[in-house]
Amino acid sequence: MAEDPGASAVAPVPRSEASPHALAPEGGPGLPPDTSAATKRGLAFGLGAFGWWAVVVPVYFRLLANGHGASPWEILAQRVVFGLPVLVALLLWRGQLALVIGAFGSRRALKVLIPSTVFIGINWFFFIKSVADGNLSHASLGYYINPLVSVALGFLFLGERLRPGQWGAVGLAAVAVGVLAWGEGSLPYISIVLPLSFGMYGLLRKQASVGPAVGLAFEMTVLLPLCIGLMVWLMAGETGIFLRAPAWVSGLMLLGGVVTIVPLLCFTAAARLLPLSTVGLLQYLAPTGQLLLAFLFFGEEFGVEKWVAFALIWVAIGVFTWDALRHNARIQRDRRDARALAAGTGGPP
Repeated sequence: MAEDPGASAVAPVPRSEASPHALAPEGGPGLPPDTSAATKRGLAFGLGAFGWWAVVVPVYFRLLANGHGASPWEILAQRVVFGLPVLVALLLWRGQLALVIGAFGSRRALKVLIPSTVFIGINWFFFIKSVADGNLSHASLGYYINPLVSVALGFLFLGERLRPGQWGAVGLAAVAVGVLAWGEGSLPYISIVLPLSFGMYGLLRKQASVGPAVGLAFEMTVLLPLCIGLMVWLMAGETGIFLRAPAWVSGLMLLGGVVTIVPLLCFTAAARLLPLSTVGLLQYLAPTGQLLLAFLFFGEEFGVEKWVAFALIWVAIGVFTWDALRHNARIQRDRRDARALAAGTGGPP
């Protein structure tokens, strides 16, 4: 989002570029019963964010990598170098830049955001590499299973108990990866590295006391010296295309910041306006769009084994979503019963 950063919670989102850090409005799981203007705006923002991650981001990377020979390393570097100024300008406009500076002076923030920087860097690089190498379908599969990986990481590191439906979904996802590995004769590492890196990123950001944009600005600032050095090294070795390719291509690379920040803004707006469960359902638009791109436009091969793997993933997602909706409905019912009991007994003494 899929591929991108910013998640400050272990939440079912692809890419990383923001986290639904808002409470679900009244109305229970899924789409709220009202059709208010806020809900409509939230849906528009959500569709914009996940549609952007589904189409714009992979097409942008493919145009640079396959169309003009930019390496994944150069695309990663220019994304940070040209994206950070856009984010800094946004934070200045919001009056939040001081929060980024404060994070550098907070030992608690550093313990979380330094390792989260490593994981988002890994996530960004391998998504770019999946596009450049013609393996966007592997990235799609990875982001389909991302919420399942997040649940498994919550079990391993936070002691969260998994319900039977969650265990079943995680097991089906593991079988799907095994089927893909068997069919292609090698481990689909992209499908494993992307959800693991993003899941660990979300696990860390869940402990951070900063918002998505502030945290992302911190991470990009930490990466900035490395990325500037990388761009200089690539240019010196005559393998970089920036300023060597036609002027419009260099201009396209300058737009890396806009490509990164626009879906972040849309996503955070959607997360404020929609229930978390609705955002969780919308997230599957990103890997679905990536899968369609890979199959219909990028010319990736789809054998029987790959389709079987995706079928297993879709079943796993169905089980996972059904279990989550049923669990949320049970919570809502228990709350209503508790309120009715309190009202019937006159409340607590």
